[in-house]
Amino acid sequence: MAEQTSPPVLDYEGSTYRTDFWEGQGREYEDRVERIAIRRLLPESGCRLLELGAGFGRLTPLFEGYEQVVLLDYSRSQLEYARERYGDDGFIYVAGNIYEMPFAPGVFDTATLVRVLHHLSDPPAVFKAIRSLLRKNGTFLLEFANKRNIKAILRWWLRRQDWNPFTPEPVEFVELHYDFHPRYIREKLAEAGLTPGRMLTVSHFRIGLLKRLIPAGILAAFDSVAQLTGNLWQLSPSVFVLNMASGEDQPAPEGAFWRCPDCGSYDLAESPEGLDCAGCNAHWPKINGVYSFKEED
Repeated sequence: MAEQTSPPVLDYEGSTYRTDFWEGQGREYEDRVERIAIRRLLPESGCRLLELGAGFGRLTPLFEGYEQVVLLDYSRSQLEYARERYGDDGFIYVAGNIYEMPFAPGVFDTATLVRVLHHLSDPPAVFKAIRSLLRKNGTFLLEFANKRNIKAILRWWLRRQDWNPFTPEPVEFVELHYDFHPRYIREKLAEAGLTPGRMLTVSHFRIGLLKRLIPAGILAAFDSVAQLTGNLWQLSPSVFVLNMASGEDQPAPEGAFWRCPDCGSYDLAESPEGLDCAGCNAHWPKINGVYSFKEED
């Protein structure tokens, strides 16, 4: 297989991310408001959807109205857990690098990227890759961590942080953890052929004291109303934006679904053991029901 040259990817392989970060960790409010935003922006049903950074499948039930859902994540162990929950009927599980995705151009009608971009150092490359996989007029739902949020602004004014929340460039506050300015995101989406549309601001009340004092359902109800101001201003820690794929689609053989990330060939033969590329003889194994395009496999 070819040597990996893409930017670094945060790997949750073998981690207990599900139980350490989500289940029982006081994030019911965040989970609820993100589901509200997704339901507002995406139709309940459709053809083929690509869930990028799907992890253990926290949000996957929201997409079960689609004819086929492809879950992609860099962690095979997270996807194996998702497969245990949802099975194989209507779902495909793919462990791979978001910068080198193993799909043919234009095979998806819809793609989502939620709570992932803040781990990615090269958003323009990711947006271009996603656009290539979408059909013209397809939809891409993006969530990003907002650099220009109220807390960051206050910390800047009080001189408790050294980066300016109003400048457009991304800020890496911890290794492979980025915040992005809304203007930067809109510009890079448009440059990639993804036309930004409706925006929702999310998690306005992501404050520890409020979450301890006020039930998550009540906070989520207030947040649901505040989300509607998203096209006017973006001051919350999380922002959702719905985008449309514009421009011309890349050509691909009719009926193609897979594309070898090593050589670009569409000629991949499938067997119970995985996929074999006729172009470069690469073998991509299928392990516990998950197609693995990770180099270490």
